[in-house]
Amino acid sequence: MVWRLEILPPPHRIFLVPARDFPILAAMPPLLILLTGMAVVLGGILVLRLHAFLALIAGALTVALLTSTTALETFAAHQVEIGKMAAPEAAKLATKSAADRVAIQFGDTCGKVGLLIAFAAIIGKCLLDSGAAQRIVEGILAVFGVARAQLAFLVSSFLLAIPVFFDTVFYLLVPLGKAMRRKTGKNYLLYILTIVAGGTMAHSLVPPTPGPLFVAGELGVDLGTMIAGGLAVGLVTVVFGYFYAAWANRRWEIPLPEEDNATNAPASPESAALPPFWLAILPIFLPLVLLGLGTRYDTLFADKNVALGLGAAIALLTLARQNRLVGKREPLEKSTQSALMSGAAIILITAAGGAFGGVLHQTGIADSIQGLSAGAARTWAIPLVFAITTLVRTAQGSATVAMITAAPIAAAFIGPDLPFHPVYLALAIGCGSKPIPWMNDSGFWIITRMTGMKESETLRIVTPMMSLMGLLGGLVTWLGSLVLPLA
Repeated sequence: MVWRLEILPPPHRIFLVPARDFPILAAMPPLLILLTGMAVVLGGILVLRLHAFLALIAGALTVALLTSTTALETFAAHQVEIGKMAAPEAAKLATKSAADRVAIQFGDTCGKVGLLIAFAAIIGKCLLDSGAAQRIVEGILAVFGVARAQLAFLVSSFLLAIPVFFDTVFYLLVPLGKAMRRKTGKNYLLYILTIVAGGTMAHSLVPPTPGPLFVAGELGVDLGTMIAGGLAVGLVTVVFGYFYAAWANRRWEIPLPEEDNATNAPASPESAALPPFWLAILPIFLPLVLLGLGTRYDTLFADKNVALGLGAAIALLTLARQNRLVGKREPLEKSTQSALMSGAAIILITAAGGAFGGVLHQTGIADSIQGLSAGAARTWAIPLVFAITTLVRTAQGSATVAMITAAPIAAAFIGPDLPFHPVYLALAIGCGSKPIPWMNDSGFWIITRMTGMKESETLRIVTPMMSLMGLLGGLVTWLGSLVLPLA
């Protein structure tokens, strides 16, 4: 609850009373609260250089403090009406402090996504440590052949970026792209761009990577539907990325860095020491199949936590098998600990985003957005959500933070008269997180430093490709909502 000081007439006693009738808070519209909260988040990241977790928590606390008791009571009554909250719980909501409400929403989000992100982190780390990721790339290269190595990189990066963070996928594949450049003597830029094109789209469209995982949960989209939609839109954008890469490769020549010449090239592990292809791909393929089945069959193994847990277990067993075969005595605990340490930061950021979205929902923002010329608001919901995500992404650099920040705003458009399935809003957020990568994006520097490109070259070549892929994906999503609404 928000409180204010009230000084009564003589003897001038001072009391703390609820701010129900406090004119500033009671009259502050939800849209203004939203803008204030977003200003706090972006200001914290850009001006104060705070970690995204702290900036999101600060934004959530600001929104919670600015929410009036009347708004909380209205929200609670609506939650009881639609069966999402019991009457006793609703009665207590308006009496809770801002910090309590933020903590409750933070915990709720942790409960929804914590295990999923942890399992995905374990799968990704084990794929790398066991050599399974390299086996997947080699297997796909064997199918496409040296002459079509760029297609192998495109498919491999998209597939691996589903459970593995984009930065890690790029670290893995760029050395292979350099090796292919030494082998063929050409197409270095083509290999780089196809790696970027595949990895960047899966990172923002296909769970269980944290961004699309959180967005799907926030918008009430089951993971099977989100995966199917992400794969469909991703396919279109990746095809465009491939043709852009081929065009750019003909237009510009990027030399192989001097330190990566044949003499200094690092040796790759022998193929015989790698796991078989079917075992390498199983930790990715099995969860995707089970989650897809979950859209039609309500079984234990189709549960999202169980599906990702099985994938993590197979990945751990694969790593143990490889350690035994090559004579390593390194315990699985080391890989697991490393994975969980990287996953913990993502869980904190995601849960903080959930707290921000949860308290924002309590302001009545959904009614405000739905009341803005309701028909037009829904018609333009997808481009608006896309534009908001792009604005946040361009301002602060992180695609994941942009998606987490934009998801609560997109959720406000969801209502009984929404003319299309909410998955389209989720896909619009994913595509909107692609434009515009520049020098405030860690991925920009990873691409620049690892490939030997100059900053100006990355801005001239890579930034337009990623931005155009996002724009195309947003357009395809919008058209899909009109032609095949699925409502």
